[in-house]
Amino acid sequence: MEDRLKNLKKVMDKRTFADLTFSEHHQKSIRKKINQQEESDEDILLAVMQLLVQEKTGHELTGLLRGRGILKFENNEGFLYTVLHRLEQSGCIETNWDDSGAKYYWLKDKGRKLLKKAEQKQTKRRLVFKELLEG
Repeated sequence: MEDRLKNLKKVMDKRTFADLTFSEHHQKSIRKKINQQEESDEDILLAVMQLLVQEKTGHELTGLLRGRGILKFENNEGFLYTVLHRLEQSGCIETNWDDSGAKYYWLKDKGRKLLKKAEQKQTKRRLVFKELLEG
């Protein structure tokens, strides 16, 4: 850690957190919640669709999702391809293989419309994705 960040941490420990006390049980509870925090399938689906506005391979998607902090597929690479297959079956994305054997994915008009609808109505996003997954 850089010296300036270490100094900031020291100052915050002395001033900001001086009056705060947490029991050992409370600290463990907080750590457990942080470690268990996972993205919902809807959040992952939204991120995938946002990334597929432009053509991507599965490998590119994996790296970009990891960059967004989405790690649900880290030990289960098949999860991403299940999502992509579901999107393809619902008519939201299109795929194509290139000469090197790489498979590319991108949003079709139906996917773009659903993405726009989901982004505009964040509070109703679950209904949009339910429509996608069931329709």
